[in-house]
Amino acid sequence: MISDSWLKARFRLDALILKYKLKSIPRSVINPERLIEYQQSLLSQFSKPLNEAQLMAIDLEMTGLNPTEDQIISMGIVPITQAGIPLQQAQHLMISIDGSVGSSATIHGIVDNQLENALSLEQAVLWFLEHTKGHILVAHHAPMDVSFLLNYIEKVFGFRVLMPFIDTLGIEKQRYLRQHGQLIKGCVRLGESRERYHLPVYAGHNALLDAIACAELLLAQVAAMGGGYQMKCYELIETIK
Repeated sequence: MISDSWLKARFRLDALILKYKLKSIPRSVINPERLIEYQQSLLSQFSKPLNEAQLMAIDLEMTGLNPTEDQIISMGIVPITQAGIPLQQAQHLMISIDGSVGSSATIHGIVDNQLENALSLEQAVLWFLEHTKGHILVAHHAPMDVSFLLNYIEKVFGFRVLMPFIDTLGIEKQRYLRQHGQLIKGCVRLGESRERYHLPVYAGHNALLDAIACAELLLAQVAAMGGGYQMKCYELIETIK
């Protein structure tokens, strides 16, 4: 587990490196300083108790599972505030891609003509930064989703940033191993994990529904920890760049 002081020091160092890189970035690049602002907006959240922190559950639907080759086609987000989920603030967007969705349509149900008026990659990245600023990301199998997001950020700005997140799959894996000793194939998938907390069944592979499902799962996990709401964010945060 990383400490609050280590986490803040790591982000401040990353911001300094970013500022140095910005000196060589052409001014034609879209407001590159907003990446530093995005990072700085997160610092105050690390030491907050989970029930006071600003969290944002997120889910992506992609054309495949390879962050360097596949593309994001939809994104769902929903905030988690004061141990609640304000569904009226949930949002969903479609993102245009190069080429066709191909056989991935059989998984997520999104076909090419649904992306005709979708946001461009650049628009989607700016939308993401605006709507998740000041929030710690929460996702199920978060390293994969965050890797896709970082690749998109790099395509728009020319470099990557350090991104903090809470991974509900990682939390569930630890809890399952403590209780059962070994993992069973599929036991920590989103649906199977939710079932253990008696959460309702939702249709899968819809970015908005899966983001809501992830948010509900985190709240159930924290409630089951016993005093979990007094945990500080940094106790669950992981990072990737």
